[in-house]
Amino acid sequence: MPSIFAWLRRIYSLDTLDTRFTSTAITPRADTRPTSNARANAIAQGASPSLWRTPEFFVYYLFFITLVPLMFKTVIDASKESHPIYSSYSHLLSSGWIPGRQVDNSDAQYASFRDNIPALLLLLLLHPVARRVYQSLINRSKVGTKPSSQSVVSAADAQLDQRMRFDFWFGLVFITALHGVSALKILLILYINFRIGKDVPRPYVPAVTWIFNLGILFANELSGGYQFEPITKAISSRSELENDTSALQWVAQTLDGLGGLMPRWEVMFKITVLRLISFNMDNYWSVDYPAASPIEKKQLDPASLSDRERVKIPAEPAAFTFRNFIAYVLYSPLYLAGPIITFNDYVSQQRYTPTSLSRSRTTMYAIRFGLTLLCMELILHYIYAVAISKSNPDWSVFTPGQLSMLAFFNLHIIWLKLLIPWRFFRLWALVDGIDPPENMVRCMSNNYSAFAFWRGWHRSYNRWIVRYIYIPLGGGGGGRRAPGAPRPASPPQTKVMGKFLQIRNFLLVFTFVALWHDINLRLLMWGWLVTLFVLPEVLGGMLFPAHRWRSRPTTYRVLCGIGSVGNVLMMMIANLVGFALGLDGLKDLLASLTGSYSGLAYLVSCCVVLFVGVQVMFEVREDELRAGIDLKC
Repeated sequence: MPSIFAWLRRIYSLDTLDTRFTSTAITPRADTRPTSNARANAIAQGASPSLWRTPEFFVYYLFFITLVPLMFKTVIDASKESHPIYSSYSHLLSSGWIPGRQVDNSDAQYASFRDNIPALLLLLLLHPVARRVYQSLINRSKVGTKPSSQSVVSAADAQLDQRMRFDFWFGLVFITALHGVSALKILLILYINFRIGKDVPRPYVPAVTWIFNLGILFANELSGGYQFEPITKAISSRSELENDTSALQWVAQTLDGLGGLMPRWEVMFKITVLRLISFNMDNYWSVDYPAASPIEKKQLDPASLSDRERVKIPAEPAAFTFRNFIAYVLYSPLYLAGPIITFNDYVSQQRYTPTSLSRSRTTMYAIRFGLTLLCMELILHYIYAVAISKSNPDWSVFTPGQLSMLAFFNLHIIWLKLLIPWRFFRLWALVDGIDPPENMVRCMSNNYSAFAFWRGWHRSYNRWIVRYIYIPLGGGGGGRRAPGAPRPASPPQTKVMGKFLQIRNFLLVFTFVALWHDINLRLLMWGWLVTLFVLPEVLGGMLFPAHRWRSRPTTYRVLCGIGSVGNVLMMMIANLVGFALGLDGLKDLLASLTGSYSGLAYLVSCCVVLFVGVQVMFEVREDELRAGIDLKC
């Protein structure tokens, strides 16, 4: 039994999830031996004593033992066939693989992934095998043409060339199979973006890059992927349109029918836009670095750069070619959904295989993915929260407990439906020799801070936002600058002004995030709600600074717990508006929940339970600090 628990602890450790969370951020110099991690020791020394075995936490354990099973029972009871509302959504359910159970596969976004899992697993196996076969053939053809011993740099250059060439051709085949004729539309957009980065006068590259890519987002949405038939109708004369069987119309309809496995390419192109911006901006910022190689100047080992250094140190000028650009943008494991990796990082990992990659860690990550997928399957077979919300039910037939649990588990399903594809595609990249960032750091139920929540949710996107939007806007202090550049001298700002600029940048960032996800009012309202709901956290930090409560840590922890309960409720409201119920659905839900004394009493009891949960979240993070790990989320 102890070995089983040790095995599970290893699978669910931060090191298995992503070594970026447990390794030092700075690589040792190439000419010195690695020393002890002073930063980790400093973090551990600042942590508070453990509370896991205190009487307070034994009371919390009783809450968890009794209430967590009750939460599941409540929402499962609301999903039974005997429930009065079952007939209104039963048509949204499908046959399940668990005997006697239907499955809620009504979410179109997750269904598109779930229904294609066998094909995706086959692709995960075939793609790395094809790469190894290709590299074997290339190496065999070069036997006797070069000396057997190569320098580390020349070997790295050869590996970069081989991997880039394979990714280039495989990427072209991949998008042709996915999008058919529309692959030509994608390549045209990619070519224009590349020419912007190369031909536009350098001072205007950032502005033109952003305007072009934002325009592409809107144009893709409004045109529906530039279907040929509407275009031919727009450019044809009236006399030609009178003949429904005209050759031009027939050709347009035929081309539209050759849309590949995923005709709606514009839906997935939002992720591609991020890579287009990354390539142009990394190329633009690379010119600001001195002519001497940063790796040689800092005496770094190029084969064991840290994640931060791979992102910050620019690729060599010779790497910014059209072939490498196409290989990066169309890199198959990450093309559909990410995680997002910058061009600098991609080139560095292609040249030198990351030291974080190991067969045992990748195997553990694969097992963790399989357990997560099984968890989702069990939830969809026993909890029909998505189908219920899609049927626009009469919320008054549910008890306050059922209402709150339906909303709570709906958010968990949203979290899982994003987590599972992201982890699958990251697993594919790990098997292929690329280590992208982990997108989901914590379980959805292990968040109490709005700022920390967004640092850990879609983490690679958050890192992209910070690098390409937040820091250039002046976020992080020091005024507007390129990421990694020294902070320019700037006049001192008051604390209030600094917080105001932080909120302004947050508003701009989340407006972009909302429009990037989808161009509709509901998501725009979600972005603004998120910004509004971080205000209490900012004000609370200003009114109750931690340094004033160092002599009363328990009191401060209780105060933070009370404020965090409000944070959790507001984050749930914002995400229910943006991704589940919409504003009208949320109004109906809240009206049903607060329309009676029993509902209000239940809401108060929920706040008590959330307070208990938040205290455990605090201790989880303190436990990480005691281990020398500070995730800041």
